[in-house]
Amino acid sequence: MATYKDIQKYIKSQYGYVVKTCWIAHAKEIYGLPVKNSPNRISNLRKYPCPSDKINSIKEAFIYFKML
Repeated sequence: MATYKDIQKYIKSQYGYVVKTCWIAHAKEIYGLPVKNSPNRISNLRKYPCPSDKINSIKEAFIYFKML
């Protein structure tokens, strides 16, 4: 499985912007991929959910890395 850095590099090279790691975690949650919880996380609410215009690029990265 690809790391968050791999996904960020792929999206940077393909689309020209860097996605936040919290956006990747939210997208993994949406598509049913395993996500580890941080030990310092207080609640299950997402402070920075993935914007709807970025979700497709993250999904394409998941497909590229054969995660979906």
